[in-house]
Amino acid sequence: MSAPMEASATTEVDEKLYSRQLYVMGHEAQRRMMASKALMVGCSGLGVEVAKNCILAGIHSIVIVDPLPANSYDLGGNFYLTADQLGKPRADLCKDRLAELNPYVSVSVDSNVTELTAEQLLPALDTGISCLVVTIPLAKDLLVQLNNKCREVGACFIFSTTPGVFGQIFCDFGASFVCSDKDGNPPATSQIESIFQEGKNVTVKVLEDHGRHGLESGDVITFARLKGCDGLETNKNYTVHVTGPYTFEIEGATVADSSTQQGYITQVKQPVTMSFETYEKRLSEPGELMMSDFAKFDRPPLLHSAFQALEEFRAGNGGELPSPGDADQAAKVLELTKAKSSDELSAAQERIVLQLASGSKAVLSPMCAALGGIVGQEVLKACSGKFAPINGFFFLDADEALPDELLPADQVAPENSRYDSQIACFGKDLQAKILDLNYFIVGAGAIGCEMLKNWALMGVGCGPNGHVHVTDMDRIEKSNLSRQFLFRNTDIDHFKSTTAANAVKAMNSDMNITPYQEKVAADTEHLFGDDFYDKLSGVCTALDNVEARLYVDQRCVFYRLPMLESGTLGTKGNTQIVVPHLTENYGATRDPPEKSIPVCTLKNFPNQIQHTLQWARDWFEGEFKQAAEEVNSYLGQPAEQYLATLQPNNKTETLKKIRKTLVDERAVTFEDCVVWARLTFETLFNNQIRQLLHNFPHDQVTSSGTKFWSGSKRCPKALTFDLENKCEDAEMYNHLDFVIAAANLRATMYGIKGRTDKEYFEQTLKDVIVPDFAPAEGVKIAANDAEEKANNDMDTGDTEADELWASLPKQADLAGFKLQPIDFDKDIDDHMLFVTACSNLRASNYSIPTEDTHRSRAIAGRIIPAIATTTALVTGLVCFELYKIVGTPRKELTIEAYKNAFCNLAIPFMTLSEPTPPAKTKCMLKGEEWNWTSWDSLDMNMGNVTLGEFMDHFEKEYNLEISMLSHGVSILYSFFANKQKVAERKAMKMTEVITSITKKEFPPNQLFIILEVIANGPNDEECDLPYIKFRFR
Repeated sequence: MSAPMEASATTEVDEKLYSRQLYVMGHEAQRRMMASKALMVGCSGLGVEVAKNCILAGIHSIVIVDPLPANSYDLGGNFYLTADQLGKPRADLCKDRLAELNPYVSVSVDSNVTELTAEQLLPALDTGISCLVVTIPLAKDLLVQLNNKCREVGACFIFSTTPGVFGQIFCDFGASFVCSDKDGNPPATSQIESIFQEGKNVTVKVLEDHGRHGLESGDVITFARLKGCDGLETNKNYTVHVTGPYTFEIEGATVADSSTQQGYITQVKQPVTMSFETYEKRLSEPGELMMSDFAKFDRPPLLHSAFQALEEFRAGNGGELPSPGDADQAAKVLELTKAKSSDELSAAQERIVLQLASGSKAVLSPMCAALGGIVGQEVLKACSGKFAPINGFFFLDADEALPDELLPADQVAPENSRYDSQIACFGKDLQAKILDLNYFIVGAGAIGCEMLKNWALMGVGCGPNGHVHVTDMDRIEKSNLSRQFLFRNTDIDHFKSTTAANAVKAMNSDMNITPYQEKVAADTEHLFGDDFYDKLSGVCTALDNVEARLYVDQRCVFYRLPMLESGTLGTKGNTQIVVPHLTENYGATRDPPEKSIPVCTLKNFPNQIQHTLQWARDWFEGEFKQAAEEVNSYLGQPAEQYLATLQPNNKTETLKKIRKTLVDERAVTFEDCVVWARLTFETLFNNQIRQLLHNFPHDQVTSSGTKFWSGSKRCPKALTFDLENKCEDAEMYNHLDFVIAAANLRATMYGIKGRTDKEYFEQTLKDVIVPDFAPAEGVKIAANDAEEKANNDMDTGDTEADELWASLPKQADLAGFKLQPIDFDKDIDDHMLFVTACSNLRASNYSIPTEDTHRSRAIAGRIIPAIATTTALVTGLVCFELYKIVGTPRKELTIEAYKNAFCNLAIPFMTLSEPTPPAKTKCMLKGEEWNWTSWDSLDMNMGNVTLGEFMDHFEKEYNLEISMLSHGVSILYSFFANKQKVAERKAMKMTEVITSITKKEFPPNQLFIILEVIANGPNDEECDLPYIKFRFR
């Protein structure tokens, strides 16, 4: 069986909607999904999650089947059900709400299926489906029949259920499923340093400063832009044999010797064919089971037996699963499990089976979200043929959140409420705690939306003392809609936080939620300050940058609050649970900083498309934003005042820019803008290149005797303007696109109406006179960053600057004149057309492979690939940790109970691991050894006492003598300070001392002051102490 690889290759993809997802799936896989149909049986919590993810991803159509009536347990996981709809068919209740998610996807209910029987379900598989997904318990014989029928019609079969905190997935994609890309990694790329003949093979060495080649033996590559490599062909597939991280061989190839060898290497992803076994066979012969937690190596086989025993119990109990807390029914499931297990079960294993049985009716939002993400991605694999599917069974559990023994029946008995599922697993006492949680979620994007949905179903902040605060500065854009499912087309341009808050309030009207549109940073501590954090139970980050995470992490450490952290990158996801005193904080370990591109590489020696795109973005910024801002600044203030703001080392350049913009190249008509664009083309892509080659001729040799233009330095060539020129890689008309985009951006800056018709540009450009180029003598071009810095540090003198200043028009002569600065926005097509064309032209100068607008947008805009499935998975895993933080009933959790996660849905791969404990620092305090961590401080709650009273209390309490006390950069006391000044300060209140030094008053919402102390013990040895957390209000 293979996925519908040829389906609708011409289907138009809405790049605005699927923008971030396309960087995960690619256009071809997206088109295949848009031509595929899925049939889903079951619309409880898991079913609606899977359907949501597939609809957001944009498959062609989904047919849902579920005639069963909704019950109170469904409310725990199905976000489209309400209490007044209980008793009605689940599929009918969810269909319209699911259809709202994506106008491109057809959502329907198969009205022919009124009972879940083979007679009614099997005909539904003859309707051209790509995949069948079963998300509710069905009889074993029926599942076997459905699986066999799927093989007969060439459809993929997926079965998954989520009883309580346990989940199972089974996949059978047929005897021969073709997977076009098994891992989802972008093709490996590298550049040639040297190529030489070794016997019958060619050995290739790549440039080491660009990193390892990332290839494996058997991989297929192609070459591009070859120079000095006669014998090798471009765009021909070669199979490699890897001999080292920077070298590989090509068997049977030949290459001629050359002193300069350059070129680009790109991996060509090869399809693989995978074979699967049927559900019936895997039940008896499960084979190798995919692991999710290596601390539970025995768990998958145990759950494999236990799930079969649970279904056997259900079949013999009139289709009913065990009731919560019913010890007798749970014991029967245990006996059935023992009969299916080859080894005797331990007491710990017996507990797992009993808990599975007792909570089997529960539909928990976190498990539905987690498995909904995984299963949703498996459906997309079935429809697109992209990424490796799960082969056979996969099991997931969060048993650490459960009590050691079954709770009494009265604690888990249903109340016919939306929280019956959680009560069935954790009891009524824990549910009451969840309702009264006060949580702050920072970010209302993809993760934020999913998290808020989970919380609404769990009841977080839904009690009389509970509250949820959510903040996000951003407004909704169209590209958000493919993964931020709380938003609709009608919400575009509205604030994310307010829209998300209203959406989850509609899911659970009891949720107490307050939206904000503020960033969380030092300058908003008047809003999110001591009094705010003092009332919180914890913080959840749903952010897209490390800097903001680190700030929130600092706040959580200071206020000793749990932090729930998660992030995604395409199909990869990670979660980190931060528990005060138990685990290390988020900022305790950090990734190394991202390598920046050397300035001289950007300016004169690019060798990758990333270099040319950064250069194009910088040029956009300088020409269309900074120039306009500088002119407005000059015109908007008195001349001498403006002159005083200029820095000496760039004063001349700034004044040149103003003169060019206001005098020499000032645009009055759109024709002026077109002429400017054409002359700018000549300057950037012809004249500057010819000047560079004048300084460094193509045959230049360095002092060491090597060719200057070799290795990563690519010898450029000047471009001749040609409106019909089309680049070979991206197939774009970059010459024409550059002039059109540049002229229109220039017009926007000057407030002139633009136009884009090609005929007008062809006619206007005929009359443009382009001056001849003559290389300038004495021009210094830096060959490396050291020379670049030396050039920048040179003092150019004031004479030229004075002349430029005198030549500028007076502000009074331009009263009312103002330019419109343009901020680069990756999602505005006109901006990206310019940046792409500009980058590709520079790439053409240096024989670098060009890129289309879609790929250029990702690089220039630093877009993070995203898809709804990964987001759902990580939020589900995070919410399991929230259960543990709230408190597992009748059980004290240790660090081993908490789990950090890393997963990759493309491979597929998941690992759950114990968090790292915090690092400890040893000191002697009160005569005893104290090992303190970043979570600790010396807490002093004394009110606003005097400095003298504070010091006396400290020295008496801790038997330490203070030698220095500081607040931030301000020293409040030191042993070497003036004695009179010390005496004066000791008589002042703590806040008065600090205010007198910093000249800043304390905000009314500030409760704490952070103090750093250096103190000595009885032996005059310095004691290594944490900070002092002094509460003065």
